[in-house]
Amino acid sequence: MFRQWLTLIAIVLVYIPVAIDATVLHVAAPTLSVSLGASGNELLWIIDIYSLVMAGMVLPMGALGDKIGFKRLLLTGSGLFGLASLGAAMADSALWLIATRALLAIGAAMIVPATLAGIRNTFSEARHRNMALGLWAAVGSGGAAFGPLIGGMLLEHFYWGSVFLINVPIVLVVMVLGWRVVPPQQGRREQPMHIGQALMLIVAILMLVYSAKTALKGQQAIWLIGLILTTGAALLVKFVRIQLAARTPMIDMRLFMHPIILSGVMMAMTSMITLVGFELLMAQELQFVHGKTPFEAGMFMLPVMLASGFSGPLAGMLVSRFGLRRVATAGMAMSALSFLGLSLTDFSTQQRQAWVLMTLLGFSAASALLASTAAIMAAAPKEKAAAAGAIETMAYELGAGLGIALFGLILTRSYHDSIVLPNGLDGATATQAASSIGEAMQVALNLPSSVADALIAAAKTAFITSHSVALFSAGTMLLVLAVGIWFGLSKATRTAE
Repeated sequence: MFRQWLTLIAIVLVYIPVAIDATVLHVAAPTLSVSLGASGNELLWIIDIYSLVMAGMVLPMGALGDKIGFKRLLLTGSGLFGLASLGAAMADSALWLIATRALLAIGAAMIVPATLAGIRNTFSEARHRNMALGLWAAVGSGGAAFGPLIGGMLLEHFYWGSVFLINVPIVLVVMVLGWRVVPPQQGRREQPMHIGQALMLIVAILMLVYSAKTALKGQQAIWLIGLILTTGAALLVKFVRIQLAARTPMIDMRLFMHPIILSGVMMAMTSMITLVGFELLMAQELQFVHGKTPFEAGMFMLPVMLASGFSGPLAGMLVSRFGLRRVATAGMAMSALSFLGLSLTDFSTQQRQAWVLMTLLGFSAASALLASTAAIMAAAPKEKAAAAGAIETMAYELGAGLGIALFGLILTRSYHDSIVLPNGLDGATATQAASSIGEAMQVALNLPSSVADALIAAAKTAFITSHSVALFSAGTMLLVLAVGIWFGLSKATRTAE
């Protein structure tokens, strides 16, 4: 029994940095922009490459665990995660940090299925297994929710690389503990891997996201953007065809034909898009516009973290009492109202109003996430429960990556259109300053004080405008989705009953 709980300690320890790393860089965005000279576009890739790569790799890494045994997968993933963390902490350019974040995602994609398999194999008694799974889920949601606050605490006292360096000692402890206490599992050599299909999916997603970002920047030839977009779309179509034709597909695409499962996937992705995108937007505004430190920014966002991190049990009670359809629709609608309210809120003078709306956002978005899980797992046939769970995991990670991309795109376009640049800037400098508020702050460092002050004021005004546009757009999107969920889940109540 003691050995079982030691195994759980190792599993929980290594899962903590995996969960935190999904959101820990949100408050570090302004620091990275200045320290690495990262452009607005590079900054978005630094943050969202983690979730996008992890979304594509988590399923084949689960298959790899079946093939080699999950103890080997846990140790291999932990080692890769530690090395990538060390490389990220030592990065001296945006491109190097993007590359190491992608390696971090591959290590994380190994760790997640290995931890779940470790729990299933270690705890044979249902009562203990459910306790262990509950702790695992709490670590995952809590780590992601409190990532910005942890990042802010580290940046308050140390340099930005410390958010990655803290992973290294944790990984070393886990590898020693895991080697000694985690029991070995017999692998299945015949298990298919699907690595090529996973790479095809990742490349397709990255090409589609890249083409959208580049098109809004307006700095590349239209034919080149069109070529990248077409190639990405063709790869995605080919991936879907391969899945439909395969005897043992990486993703069972036929599950998406079920309207309730499709609604659940949409809810999961949208909830993650809104939560993650909002945190990134807020972290930049609080620091660039209102002059808060990373830790102060994290503390200001504490209501949304607390509400989303601890609303699970209450949301579960609401689903049991009022039904899946009502809770899911209400969650989307309340998220929409909170975004619309936040789009009209002045964060420097209306702090209490902002905190109330952020609490509502955190609770409603987390409730929608729980409802999406219930919808997917209730509608899936028993023999396809594992495939449905894998689709849900992908929806979470893809939603996190797309949240950063979509909010970043709206912010970039709106900021560029609304900024009124002061006189005294040459063409190249003006173009850079109009790209993002981070780049405007970089430009201001090398200007005379009078021009620099005017540029900073113009950048802050433009960012406030673009923040309102992004939040209003998200609120409108969620209202439309709430209506769609109400009709899409019309059969969910009968299914649950």
